[in-house]
Amino acid sequence: MSAARQHVWERISGNPVGATAAVTRAANAAGRAAAHAITHPKAVIDQAVRLPRELPTLWRAVAPIVTGHIDDWRREYAYTLGEQAFVYGFPYIYNARIRYNWVTQERDPAVVPYAPVNHFWHAQRLIDATYRDGGCPNNDTLYSLAWVDLSEEPVILSHPDMGDRYFTFELVGITSDNFDYVGQRTTGPRAGHFALVGPGWDGDLPREVRRLQSAPSPWILVLGRTLVSGKEDVPHVRALQRQYRLVPLSQFGKQRPRVPQRRDVLKPIEASEDPLGPWKTLNAMLAENPPPVHHEVLLRQFAEIGVGPGLDVEEQPQAVKDGLMRAAAVGGPMLEQQIFSGDWAHFVNGWRYPPPQMGRFGDDFLKRAADQSLIGITANDPAEAVYLVNFEDAEGNKLTGGGRYELHFDEDHLPPVDAFWSVTVYGEDMNLVPNKADCYSIGDRTPGLTIDSDGGLTLHLQSEPPGGSKDANWLPIPKTGTWFPVLRMYRPHTEVIDARWECPPLTSIPD
Repeated sequence: MSAARQHVWERISGNPVGATAAVTRAANAAGRAAAHAITHPKAVIDQAVRLPRELPTLWRAVAPIVTGHIDDWRREYAYTLGEQAFVYGFPYIYNARIRYNWVTQERDPAVVPYAPVNHFWHAQRLIDATYRDGGCPNNDTLYSLAWVDLSEEPVILSHPDMGDRYFTFELVGITSDNFDYVGQRTTGPRAGHFALVGPGWDGDLPREVRRLQSAPSPWILVLGRTLVSGKEDVPHVRALQRQYRLVPLSQFGKQRPRVPQRRDVLKPIEASEDPLGPWKTLNAMLAENPPPVHHEVLLRQFAEIGVGPGLDVEEQPQAVKDGLMRAAAVGGPMLEQQIFSGDWAHFVNGWRYPPPQMGRFGDDFLKRAADQSLIGITANDPAEAVYLVNFEDAEGNKLTGGGRYELHFDEDHLPPVDAFWSVTVYGEDMNLVPNKADCYSIGDRTPGLTIDSDGGLTLHLQSEPPGGSKDANWLPIPKTGTWFPVLRMYRPHTEVIDARWECPPLTSIPD
């Protein structure tokens, strides 16, 4: 795992420090060694005699593969079953960390979420390269985010009349699956009140409140996006944001509703504090957000190794705990590799088209964990937005910093959308690429784009300005390292959703 990719995992597991760091490093090394042993058995066997025996966790991880001998079946069973449990539970673990950070840890509230439970946080400016929390943020909208607790009563989401401005509130359960939307596409632009209702709630709502689909979990994430047409438009969007409301049902209709400033959310246990921390966090999150009934058979199996709502992994034999440590260490890099493999996608000219289940992977636990949760916390339904990702040029070569690339759309082949489209560049750490031009996206709303003589549109992706009239169509990429673009299409036409519209390839331009 590269340093950049490891950063993604460290956002969940924490940075190793002190004495516990040695244990964590050993567990991580164990996971990497186990994966390497499977894919390179001869090399591992040749080097096995040189393994430092002072790292017993590392040796236990690869010894069964190297020697063919299993000294404790419980360790291996806990490892294999633990891998499945980790994939299943990753969104719970990840969202525990995201929720704790956004509710309790104030950093830069202008761009990094920070708000009490049941309160909106609103971005004050468009995200730029100073934001380093990953997740492939967009540079087209201002975010409005809230962690909402529906365990006691419904919460009413309200917004003003939005005119013809694109906006959406994506409603996400704790597993990263969407369950409904409020916005231009689904509920229309007029001012309205919408009830966020938790599992099992059955009661009466005020006549002016529209009930949405019931949430699948007591805790949900509201992820709002409001289109911004350049920096000069930010004050207008900020004025709209100030009219977005979240009010518990018991307070709705009161002239001055009192919404408590709660920040008492579950604190995840860092792996730097406890190598079994991810599992303890998962068990607590499963107790707080009960899984669906039809997962009962699966959870009974996980319970055999101490994983499940309210269970305690510390009660397991040491061999089981060793296996769980290794499963968590391997699980993170495995999910990352799955993302970059593109196995989840339909390929067109190197662009990865998402499957129709994107945003609601449900019981497809691997894609739910990797392609929905890890890569972006959640993912839009394709009807709302389609994001195309590319990691290679037209010749199949990996995109590298310092190169020069072009993306050309014919006049009659621009991205077909009802809202808008844009192209954004990200580094391997899933953050925007720092550049002197302070330019992070380009699209149909970019002023001054130069149209080709044949009526087409050519975008220039390179680290330095292309010069002349081409500068208007320039999107900076890194000078070194790997990178990837994302083409976002909001309210795309059906030919995008089913991949009948084919995005052209990225062409590498020789020096």
